[in-house]
Amino acid sequence: MNSDLILLGHGSGGRLSHQLLDELIIPTLSGTAPTGQNDAALLDAVSGRLAYTTDCFVVDPIFFPGGTIGSLAVHGTVNDLSMMGARPLWLSVGLILEEGFSKAHLQAILTDMRQTADSAGVRIVTGDTKVVPHGKADKIFITTSGIGVIEHSIAIHGANARAGDVIIINGTIGDHGIAVMAGREGLKVGTDIRSDSAALHGLVAEIIAEAGDSLHVLRDPTRGGVATTIKEIAGQSAVSITLIEDALPVNPAVRGVCAILGLDPLFVANEGKLLAFVAAEAGERVLACIRQHPLGRQAAIIGHVSSGDAGRVRMETTIGGLRAVEMLAGEQLPRIC
Repeated sequence: MNSDLILLGHGSGGRLSHQLLDELIIPTLSGTAPTGQNDAALLDAVSGRLAYTTDCFVVDPIFFPGGTIGSLAVHGTVNDLSMMGARPLWLSVGLILEEGFSKAHLQAILTDMRQTADSAGVRIVTGDTKVVPHGKADKIFITTSGIGVIEHSIAIHGANARAGDVIIINGTIGDHGIAVMAGREGLKVGTDIRSDSAALHGLVAEIIAEAGDSLHVLRDPTRGGVATTIKEIAGQSAVSITLIEDALPVNPAVRGVCAILGLDPLFVANEGKLLAFVAAEAGERVLACIRQHPLGRQAAIIGHVSSGDAGRVRMETTIGGLRAVEMLAGEQLPRIC
């Protein structure tokens, strides 16, 4: 029996399961002693509306430039809460492990999750682990759920974009998708391309404090990229949106890889970017605020909202024309998160 690998018995609920939980998973993720383990987490009551989200992560490879499946899972859930204007508080973690998976790799991923959660100021309070036969999964899949509290009265949601709003992004697009793809395919793209995976709740708190009721929509453009997310918001809010091609910040290395592979950065996934729809009169000061944050140094106003033609999105091109922007059709880069 190889003690360095995950076995089917680790998911049986018996002695091996308890060893895996008590010796590796729970101490690494939360530090809870065996005597403190129960079937559910007990959480302190908080004052304010609650936001609740869940997400699944199947990224391939599980280690990539700028992150791991563990840090990605924490960041993704923290950011989903943040896009509702919530302060993230608690996370749950579900692990699906493939028989034969390396315990050393599991340890590294769990350590990354714990460090990422600690850095974001959130607690991992509950979870579950299952093991499936070899070949029935791919190393490790993670499901995370999160709860946060909304401590303000601002209405932030996808149906709240208004004519006249400007659209701000906090930095370059497509970094995560290209970094993961490069890691998966073994592409030699140098050190300029790393995942942008990051927790955005601190930046969101500063945006809310600066913008107040002038902030209408927040959204993180993950799968499907900026184009798909913008198209979703245009439909939800029944407005027309125009993007400005020259204003879109793109890492030159990402742009180069996309050009070689025939990809459009506008449709490539991000994991540390947000789109903020803000009333025009507040646009410049909110942009200045974002640029003061470490995750917003390359922020830019990339478009604006108009009334009429509900759901339409157009791009004002570099040569001065207009072209339609639609949602991503199919899967440009599978298993990106």
